[in-house]
Amino acid sequence: MSTLWRDAMSRALYGPGGFFVTGTGPADHFRTSVHASPAFATAVLRLISEVDTALDHPPRLDVVDVGAGRGELLHSLLRLVAAEPAVGVAVGVSARPLGEEPSSGTVRPSLAERVRFRAVEYADRPKNLPEEINWTAEIPTKITGVLLATEWLDNVPLDVAVNTEDGWRYVLVDPENGTETVGDPLSPADLDWLTRWWPSPTSPPSTDSEPDRGVTSTGATSESESGFGAARPAQGSSLTARSRPGCPETPHSNHPRAEIGRSRDEAWANAVQKIERGIAVAVDYGHVSEARPVHGTLTGYRAGRQVPPVPDGSSDVTAHVAMDSVASAGAAVARCAYSLVSQREALRALGADGGRPPIGLAGTDPAGYVRALAAASAVAELTDPAGLGGHLWLRQPVGIPLGPAVAR
Repeated sequence: MSTLWRDAMSRALYGPGGFFVTGTGPADHFRTSVHASPAFATAVLRLISEVDTALDHPPRLDVVDVGAGRGELLHSLLRLVAAEPAVGVAVGVSARPLGEEPSSGTVRPSLAERVRFRAVEYADRPKNLPEEINWTAEIPTKITGVLLATEWLDNVPLDVAVNTEDGWRYVLVDPENGTETVGDPLSPADLDWLTRWWPSPTSPPSTDSEPDRGVTSTGATSESESGFGAARPAQGSSLTARSRPGCPETPHSNHPRAEIGRSRDEAWANAVQKIERGIAVAVDYGHVSEARPVHGTLTGYRAGRQVPPVPDGSSDVTAHVAMDSVASAGAAVARCAYSLVSQREALRALGADGGRPPIGLAGTDPAGYVRALAAASAVAELTDPAGLGGHLWLRQPVGIPLGPAVAR
């Protein structure tokens, strides 16, 4: 039985037996920045340290990972923090001349002693996850620190619409086989969102191209009146990551489509609202209003390959994020300016630029050159603008200034 895409995605991804709550985890199906290189965790730790400083090193620094998969990012961060020198910071001790006895003062615990890691995920807690990482199904409240959302928003269920001769209507989907049909007109709230955030194409829908076969459409008298068919075939043969910025992940249909991001705005605003002081960071593949994809981005992934978006629970179902809409929703809650940049820009600001070391180093320090070259190669995939480097980083501070590392 056909249903709204938002309901079908919710059951397929997070219901009993859903894609994200069973099995070995997302890492077996697609590659994210977390999986691509340890340099990603190193850059995130640098951001955490900057936020810690902006918060004046609180007694407890929260690091919350929403949509944590199987805890891979927090596990990497835990190892990095544990490897840091366990040196406390003197509080209330001023600089003194060489040889002079230190004045009295307390010693602030190190970051490793103060940080509290929490993974937010619907799946059961992995058996091998270190006990230092807390596991929960809901975002905690009263966060002081950093909330991370790495490729979370793209899996927040949303509705899909099609611009027909009768105006925008919902797209319905059969969860068993992915066949789509045209449903009712949009609700006032969804139509308002679409009007504001997803500008309609200036040209009318094309009727010249051959319609897909097997088309069914509510109220249609022939297959040529719809532009829908069975689940759209995937493009490409083998993908290592879910991000292909600038390349449509589904073939064009005869009618413009839109993915209604109102549910994602609400999810992000709710997450930001849980922060008392700190920063929320969303890293995802997305778009802004002046570059919306005319035919949408809905697609699926399974076992490292792009597949048709069939919401039967056997594969990931995902769509790019309207990042400017999400950013606006978060800013309305935080009442602070946000930063929205590419991952390439964000990582470079955090010291991961992927640049090759100077060739002269090979002559003076061959071993050092090899290490530097390996490090640059590890960062290259993360900063490639045609791949993961095209991800967008949304940084929403709450009660702290937007420091240099998060500004354009």
